[in-house]
Amino acid sequence: MKRVDSVKIGCERGRTKKRSGLLSAELIMTLPILAIVLFGLFEFALLFTARGELSEASRVAARKATMPGATYDTVEQEIRRVLSPRLQQTMEVSIDQGQRTGDVVTVAIACDMNSASPDLLWPIGYSLKNRKLYEVTKMIRE
Repeated sequence: MKRVDSVKIGCERGRTKKRSGLLSAELIMTLPILAIVLFGLFEFALLFTARGELSEASRVAARKATMPGATYDTVEQEIRRVLSPRLQQTMEVSIDQGQRTGDVVTVAIACDMNSASPDLLWPIGYSLKNRKLYEVTKMIRE
């Protein structure tokens, strides 16, 4: 009996020695894929958050622009009040206020994607360089 037990133990030890490098090899193969997925999730989450900020800023600015007596400067102040400082650095604003009641008021805001999120996926060919986030809101002038 003792002999059979020692044979079993010897077989188990042999198996663990053969498989000890297998987990390392699997980790080396899957870790880069996992890192790319996590970087992508992080980058796109930041971009979606920035797009939400742009959407809110555009909506608030369009609402301000529809009011009587609104000027370009007051509308831009509303945008700066809503947007975070990192997005304000590269923002481009276009405002068409219309002339009379019932005219369509258009507020468009654009920001560089690099100001919204770090460029984490450039090693796999998806770069944020020279790309922009856009948001346009249209309302009727009061």
